[in-house]
Amino acid sequence: MRAAIIDIGSHSTKLFIAEDDGENLKIIETLRNANDLGKSSFYKGKIAQDVFNDVIEVLNRYKQVLEGYDIEVVRVIATTAVREAINRNIFIDTVRRMTGFEIEVLSVGDVVYYIDAFISYKLNKTYPINEKNLLIVELGGGSMDISVLEKGFAVASFGMPLGTLRLYQFKNRIDGSKREVYQALEEYVENEIINTKRSFPDIKIDDIILIDESHSMAIHKILPDNKRDGNFFKFRYSESEELVRKIQTHKMEDISEMFDVPLEMSDSIDGYAIILNKLFKLVKKRSIFILETSLAEALLANTIFGTDLSQKYRKENQLISVARFLCHKYDLDIKHTRHVAFLSEELFRQLKDLLGLEEDQLLYLTLAAYLHNIGLFINNRSHHKHTEYIINSLSLFRLQPEEIKMIASIARYHRKATPQKSHYNYVSLSSDEQLVVQKLSSILRIANALDASHKQKIKQIDVQMKKRGLITLDVYTQDSIALERTSFLDRKRFFEEISGKSINLKVKPIA
Repeated sequence: MRAAIIDIGSHSTKLFIAEDDGENLKIIETLRNANDLGKSSFYKGKIAQDVFNDVIEVLNRYKQVLEGYDIEVVRVIATTAVREAINRNIFIDTVRRMTGFEIEVLSVGDVVYYIDAFISYKLNKTYPINEKNLLIVELGGGSMDISVLEKGFAVASFGMPLGTLRLYQFKNRIDGSKREVYQALEEYVENEIINTKRSFPDIKIDDIILIDESHSMAIHKILPDNKRDGNFFKFRYSESEELVRKIQTHKMEDISEMFDVPLEMSDSIDGYAIILNKLFKLVKKRSIFILETSLAEALLANTIFGTDLSQKYRKENQLISVARFLCHKYDLDIKHTRHVAFLSEELFRQLKDLLGLEEDQLLYLTLAAYLHNIGLFINNRSHHKHTEYIINSLSLFRLQPEEIKMIASIARYHRKATPQKSHYNYVSLSSDEQLVVQKLSSILRIANALDASHKQKIKQIDVQMKKRGLITLDVYTQDSIALERTSFLDRKRFFEEISGKSINLKVKPIA
């Protein structure tokens, strides 16, 4: 099988063509053309018309190249520079009309997914990725995307505005001497990285793996070392200090000539060296691992090897892992949230046909069940509103903004209030999405009520469809559930309005 990836990056457009050679991914063609996408998008907030034209011209040339190969799949991707541009939709539409290419704009979660899965494939025989707690760092021109892996499962992901091109633009805005500029740059990067560390304070990080597509070339040029073997190597803190020192003691224009570093890279190599140096703040070890690869290569592997590569990294598994991490981070009652999630899933599977729900909508309910009390971190009073706010602020693995809004609304309505026209988040959803929120939140309200004591008394639920529009929930327990019964009576009305059925509770002993 052959596949191609066109990566519209912040400072270049690249074409990669690869094939499956039986065991490995084999790159058979690469092309690269510089563009000013990032300079336009990051500085002005929008993509300039001349950049439109340049990118379209390159894409049409790539289209001709692709005709000479037997390509089964062609994917065109874009990341930060396009994602953040206010005219991104116009750009995407123009590219579609002028080239026929559909652009996939990848979120931070998408980047994390493809990189994490690819590392598991790439390092399968050389590094025990599933046995350690790791930070996976993907450094690009527009951003630095970080994922936190616990024994192979992502528990958190962050996008940071620390791309090499963006940092170069920031550097040019700083007034002062060369020494003052570098001090300000180091302080800025350090603050961003330390703030990220606060997001996972209780996780002991074993190693950092930095994904580096191009700038690591400068490491080999400026700090040659025969002990570096292949494209996956350890980089020591002492080397990082020396790299920063050598770069900062020379003019940028001299670095290219002295160390044979590409001219277009020399402008941003100082920012790269500082980011690399400050990453050591996130790990106690005095070394990090650098893997010389690219997001495009990760996408090629995913496209060609398919489920064989990504089975473990199913979105559902990763998102539930993230949700459990957030429960611990915000000090929630994890036994309660897990049990509410269990009860919600049981109710969903037995009621989805009645309510006209789709199987893939279970994920929204499960995540809302795990996170429904996250607002307690701010205040017990009106915590359902705080829950909605916090969930909306999260970067949830590979979910689109509208999906996160739905989860936030489902979680908000887990207690007294039901959706109202005055609720901004809810009314911003489409009518179909609002209907899904109503159905799923009506289930969540019942599931939450059935663990009102937070003691997980109900071990099993069976839904019995009776005649004349009556539903009976057979709940199995050995304990008194007076509190749960009272809470159920208070919370069931919304479900009855949604379903058009009456619902009652019947307690049964565990066999």
